[in-house]
Parts: sequence; C-alpha cells; structure tokens
Amino acid sequence: MSGIYIHIPFCKQACHYCDFHFSTSMKKKDEMVLAIAKELQMRKSEFKDEIVETIYFGGGTPSRLQIADLRLQIDSIYQNYAVAESPEITLEANPDDLSEEYLIALSKIGINRLSIGIQSFFEEDLKMMNRAHNSVEAKKCLEIATKYFDNITIDLIYGIPGMSNEKWKQNIENALSFGIPHISSYALTVEPKTALNKLIQTGKIAQPKDEVASEHFEILVQILEANGFVHYELSNFGKENYFSKNNSAYWLGKKYIGIGPSAHSYDGVSRSWNISNNPLYLKSIHENNLPNEVEVLSITDRYNEYIMTGLRTIWGVSLDRIETEFGSKYSNYVQIQAQKFINDDLLFIKNDILKPTSKGKFLTDGIASDLFYLNLE
Repeated sequence: MSGIYIHIPFCKQACHYCDFHFSTSMKKKDEMVLAIAKELQMRKSEFKDEIVETIYFGGGTPSRLQIADLRLQIDSIYQNYAVAESPEITLEANPDDLSEEYLIALSKIGINRLSIGIQSFFEEDLKMMNRAHNSVEAKKCLEIATKYFDNITIDLIYGIPGMSNEKWKQNIENALSFGIPHISSYALTVEPKTALNKLIQTGKIAQPKDEVASEHFEILVQILEANGFVHYELSNFGKENYFSKNNSAYWLGKKYIGIGPSAHSYDGVSRSWNISNNPLYLKSIHENNLPNEVEVLSITDRYNEYIMTGLRTIWGVSLDRIETEFGSKYSNYVQIQAQKFINDDLLFIKNDILKPTSKGKFLTDGIASDLFYLNLE
C-alpha cells in the first residue's frame, strides 16, 4: 500500500497557532496548480511498482482550490500512477469553504473523505485562534456535509487557555451529535515562530497549561471510547472501518510521495522534502528540477522512527520486529530502557508487543524519546 500526499500551500488567513507552510496570497494559484500536476508527472517513476491506495490533499487549506483545480490533480494521478480500484481520497477543508454546491461537486470528482478543521464550536475560541470560520459555520457545514459524505473526520483542539472541563465536554458532545465517525484531537501547542507565541509573550493570551491538557485528554478518551470509538493513535479516534488509511500507512511505515512545496516523502530507506518556498518551488518545477533534499536513513534513524510511531498506535512496538529488522542490541536496549516505565505503570508488554498503558498514553512522546537509541553510529 502506498500513498500520495499533495500540499496545497494557500490559506484565507493565518491561524495564530499554525507553523505549517502556506501563503495567504492566491496570486500564483493557477501556476501552483499546474506545477503540482507537473511534479506528479515528473515523479511517477518512483512508484512504478506501487499501487496507490490513498490520496490526501493537505495544507494549507485545499478547500481554497476550485473543483477544476482538484480534478486536474486527481486526473494527473490516474494518468501517471497505478491506482487501486477504490482509493481513499481525502480533502482537508475549512467550514467556511464548504457550501452545499461545493460539497456536491467534491463528491462527484472522487473525493470520498473529508477532514474538516472545526477546532472548536465556541466563538471565543475561534477568535482567539484567528480561525476564518465562526461557530455557526462550524455546525452548518457538518449538517450539510453529512448529507453527502459518510466518511468525515473533524479536528478539535484541547488545552485552550480558559477552556473548562465542562466546555471541553460540550465540544466533544457537539461533534458526536452530528454522527461523525472519526475525530482527530490535538493539544494546543505553542510553536516558536507563531503569532500565538508572540501573544503569550506579550501577556495577551495565557500560556496553555500541561495539567489542563492532560485532563482534557482523559475526558476525550473516556467519552469517545464510551461512544464506540477506537483510540487507534494518540491523537486519532475512529469507529470501526473508519480509521484513516492515509495516516495509518504513515504510522506503519508504508511508502508515500509528497507533492508540492514543503511536502515530505518516504520510500522505506530515505526521506526527502520539498523546499518550503512557493516562488523557488515554482521556478524549479518550471526548469524541470525537483526542488527537494534527500536524507538516507541510518538503521538508528529507522529504529527511532519506529519507536515514535509504534508507541502512538494501538499496534504498539513489536519486539520481534526490532530483533529481526534492527538487531539484538536494539532489542536489548529498548527492553532495558522500557523497564522503568513498566515499573511506573506507563508501559506494558503483552505477546512481545510494547504499548503505553492508559496512564502512559498522554506521555507517549516523552516516553518514546527516552527509548531512542542515540549516537550508536
């Protein structure tokens, strides 16, 4: 199973917490759409022996594109790649872009999964984050979207300063009221070069508190699991048969190609990433050059990535796989390092699979970093 990720580097406005690559200017939109289609054609040899089972439009805000723009990318994929009979094709979208007319058109060009950036159903939260939509639009778009799409995921952010546990519960209940089968939820994170960081430094917004985020996470897990959701990855909850095939492929180490400025690719041995600069990306593609850098991963790099992704999922970390794929010194090391977390009831081993306990889930990323093998090679 392989996937294609397409990065659409345009947004209506900059969210205060976001550090992804995008531009609020649409002046080069048409040129970018053609360049992305060209990059798809230029890189088809990388997947000559692969079947594409997932196509993911991320960003940025892919729903800023017109239907014809999206159709061009999908057609380019089908013309240059072997595509599975029923691929998962996901479009990230913001509520303010999702008119009924647009949703109907999306369903007709092959998009079969929506990832909608709700973030919160409360007006004050949306204003604090500088989201382009309001709370009315958040609910209205879900009312319409569920008429035309069965496979929908929404994003929700927790740990927002001033958000009580009760208010967070209302956010979750609002999401559940629409019958959404998948929810991705993330703690509000303060990245260095964002407007949010500057607003916190100047005292205009309070610093998010880890203890609040931890409480919100526990509430999230309890409510969603009680409503039939499977907590299959640290930040992702899905009903049976509604797990994200695209994201699951990342976590399970499958190959993918990233198209567009700033997009990353992985072929099992190396990673590459495109330049995060729209004009330079366009110039390179125009000159028939791929604007990317490549890093060949060492065995230590691949071990560390497996630890990071494996611990975040319900599939856990296979000690047998570590022994087979990386060698006994890695297998011995991870078991020695994990013991202190096992003693503290943060990790457990069952059937040679290492996983976090319920108590350890919120701390997964920190635990994983302690299991990394550093300076081995």
